[in-house]
Amino acid sequence: MGIVHQTELQGIKLHSRGKVRDMYDLGDQLLMVSTDRISAFDYVLPNGIPDKGRVLTQLSLFWFGQLREIVQSHLVTTDVAAFPEPLRRHADVVAGRSMLVRKAEMFPVECVVRGYLAGSGHKEYLETGAVSGNRLPAGLKLADRLPELIFTPATKATTGHDENISFDQMARIVGAGKAAALRDLSFAIFRKGMEIAEKVGIIIADTKFEFGMIGGQIILADEVLTPDSSRFWEAATWRPGASPASFDKQFVRDYLESIRWNKQPPVPELPAEIVEGTSRRYREIYQRLTGRALL
Repeated sequence: MGIVHQTELQGIKLHSRGKVRDMYDLGDQLLMVSTDRISAFDYVLPNGIPDKGRVLTQLSLFWFGQLREIVQSHLVTTDVAAFPEPLRRHADVVAGRSMLVRKAEMFPVECVVRGYLAGSGHKEYLETGAVSGNRLPAGLKLADRLPELIFTPATKATTGHDENISFDQMARIVGAGKAAALRDLSFAIFRKGMEIAEKVGIIIADTKFEFGMIGGQIILADEVLTPDSSRFWEAATWRPGASPASFDKQFVRDYLESIRWNKQPPVPELPAEIVEGTSRRYREIYQRLTGRALL
């Protein structure tokens, strides 16, 4: 299969086009198509990553099933044969990489859970000794396991950087009761994910969730525990103080840092070995977590 960088579904109304997903409006439902686009440092890169959209969709489908006893999702189906007839005409494009979902009133925050010290959390800790208002013990190293899970929400930026905020700031945005419910759900989902991943030698260092409301009920939306939204590390080679081998887009970020890109246009093209290495990592984490071959 070739790389799907952008979709154009003739006769179907385009709702929005994000960094990775093309969304189509079907009235009370949406079609979420995960393309093979990849973003880093808030920019979509020129290259697509083979199989990336299929991994994001099929891994989210796996997790929605694993998590249904904790929280319901917006998912209706990924079976193209069950899609409305106009969509079935585009089966060659959308099969394996799309989800038919219920429309939800989305919360304007990302719910980030961290079990290990990495990324922007590590940078903030070095500067302040805390992460998003969560005071941490002194002397922690990069990739250290945290004494307990921490919740570090962020605002969802339509352009530019998401901004880390405190729990109190989140409560002012969504309300104290909703903020507490979203935090508790995020912890429960993360613990379940860690439990499943640890059985196959994978560490989930951190992740972000998105939630919405449907019929007065909080539901899990967008994607869940994918290599775009999470850090997955190889447990066998994890050592505090070093950047662990990963199965996510950190591989791309590391390359962009190595060439000292200033994170401004023009956006550099990825060399073939980085594209192939990223695709291989995405496919491997899918197969490790699910025990299935990618469809």
